Formats: sequence, structure tokens, C-alpha cells
Amino acid sequence: MFRKILATLCLACVAAGAVAVELELDGQLTQGALIRGQTAPGNQVLLNGEPVKVTEQGLFAIGFGRDAALEHELEIVPEDGQPLMRKLKLSPRDYEIQRVEGVPQRTVTPDESSLARIREEAAQVRQARATDSARTDFTGDFIWPVGGRISGVYGSQRFYNGEPRTPHYGIDVARPAGTPVVAPAGGVVTLAHPDMFYSGGTLLIDHGFGVSSTFLHLSEILVEEGQEVSQGENVARVGATGRATGPHLDWRINWYGERLDPVTVAPPIVDGHAPGPNAEQE
Repeated sequence: MFRKILATLCLACVAAGAVAVELELDGQLTQGALIRGQTAPGNQVLLNGEPVKVTEQGLFAIGFGRDAALEHELEIVPEDGQPLMRKLKLSPRDYEIQRVEGVPQRTVTPDESSLARIREEAAQVRQARATDSARTDFTGDFIWPVGGRISGVYGSQRFYNGEPRTPHYGIDVARPAGTPVVAPAGGVVTLAHPDMFYSGGTLLIDHGFGVSSTFLHLSEILVEEGQEVSQGENVARVGATGRATGPHLDWRINWYGERLDPVTVAPPIVDGHAPGPNAEQE
């Protein structure tokens, strides 16, 4: 199922002859990471005391934001037996400072008339990210939605036209306008907005169990809300809409309200380039 197994753990044998509880984790134990896991069917999973949704096969996902604490507790509760705890220790990350010049000044310091629109659009995105479907597309290998030069990285502190703003929560791939964007995993479209104030053409795809992808600055969206898509299917085209200085795709991964680094689930970057579709186009 998983691209890479981080650990297979015999958490404990609570008594002589008891069955060991096994846990498999796929991913990097670091800030910004999406971790996929598997335990025995029927086991419950809790992260820091909060229940985690688990499939009938024992599959689940958890995520740690940009500035997540470095220590967490993952608890496995068997159907029959004593709950068992494992401490997760995350590695800290250092984030770049990125200065972006030449963006439209109205998107750096929006006027009062734009603020209501910004709040409404933010609410739409939050609602889409809160989708809690039973799809299991999140368990498979992800692919890059577009290939090409990496022009922006997750977590970097952004300065727009010299003014400090919130960190960047995606990975930017520079591609010509109109380059096709494909679904990195199967799912259902939960948001398709042609022109948001900051992000321009904006698309969200739900991959199940709180995991979703967001695509920003699109010039065209080729799918509709509620539409089911397959991995590799064309869903949009690269653009430079919203707060952008040139054509690129901003791809983001979410676990419910946590904004994560797509690099933690995508194939490795090679020489500063994403090895995805259309990478040969310049």
C-alpha cells in the first residue's frame, strides 16, 4: 500500500501469550508532514487524546503543521486489550525567507471593500478542507500534478513587495500558462472557484479521511464541484491569477485544518525540478 514504511512497531505484549499490537507508519516524522498509517482492523487510534478516523482495514492519516510541537502521543486502542501509547518525536525544520516583488499592491494591502470578499472566500476554503469523506485515495502513492522547476517552497516566510506576510503553505512549480495540471491522487472536487482574491483560480480535491489537495493561481478549471476524478486526469491549467508575479502552480496538501508540505508525499525533487507530467515544456 505505502510508498515507504517508516516503522513497523511491536508496541507491547501486555501479558504472557497476548497478541502484539502492530503499527506501520509511512512518512517523515517532521514538521509539515503527512503521515499515513495502518494498524489492525478494529483498533482505535488517538493523536494527543483526539480520535483519528480509521478505515475498516485499519488505515488512517495524521498531519503535523508548519510549527507543530515536536512531541506527540499516538495511542492504539485494541478491541480487546489494554490501550498502548507511542511517543512521536518530530524533527524541527528551518524555513527560508522569500522576497517576492512585483505582485499587485492591492493584494498586499487590500482596501476595506475587498475584506468582506476575502473573508467569504476564506470560509469557502475552510469548509472544503473540512470535508470528512470515507474515500481511501489518500492511501496510495501521490504523483506531481505538474512537473518543472521548483520556484517556491513550503513554510518560507514571505515578504510581498517588501512587506512581511503569512508563511507560504504550498510548493510552487513554475510552468507556462496553460500547462495542464493533473490530479495527484483520485478524489472528488469540493471547490472550484474561477477567481479568488488572493489565490485566483482555486481548486480543491478531497482524497478522503481529511486529506485534500489545493491548487492555486489557475488560468482555467476543467472540472466541477462534486465531480469524481482519477489520478493523472487533467483537472486545470497553470496560470498567474490572484497574488502572483508569473505563471506557476501552487500545490498544497491538507489534513483537515492542518496545511502540510506536499514534498512529504510526492516523489523526490530532482535537481530542483519536480519529476511530474509536462516537465519537458519550457
